[in-house]
Amino acid sequence: MPNFEKRNYNYSEWTKGRFSEVVTISGPGKMIFLAGVGAEDENGTIGAILHKGDISGQCRYAFDKVKRLLERQQATVADIVKIVAYVTDVRFYGDYFKCLAEALGDAPRPAHTFLNINQLAHPGMLVEVDVTAVVNLEAGTIAS
Repeated sequence: MPNFEKRNYNYSEWTKGRFSEVVTISGPGKMIFLAGVGAEDENGTIGAILHKGDISGQCRYAFDKVKRLLERQQATVADIVKIVAYVTDVRFYGDYFKCLAEALGDAPRPAHTFLNINQLAHPGMLVEVDVTAVVNLEAGTIAS
């Protein structure tokens, strides 16, 4: 089988430590696509949002769900290659990126897009993340 390799690239100084401008994958692997993840109460009714009015609480809850969903696929945040973040107020920028840094820890920074939109799926949602991850089928997780 061909070798598996994930590489992160930053060509602009200002992107280093924030996000990877390019992530490449080569070799055999499994791609994992998570549907948009927000602060929907997993044990509540449709549209029930936790941490109303609290961007940091919603963000932490969303990334906790991301971690648990990836774990069910034998993956971790280190396997994330792309995140698209949607927020309802661009002023959440600082809080969101602080939350993201905490969620990713020492993992390589994935390619990332940050968007400000008018409304998310349910009233009261302030942030939603769309996550793509890739794992090496030969080794269980990928190396950077």
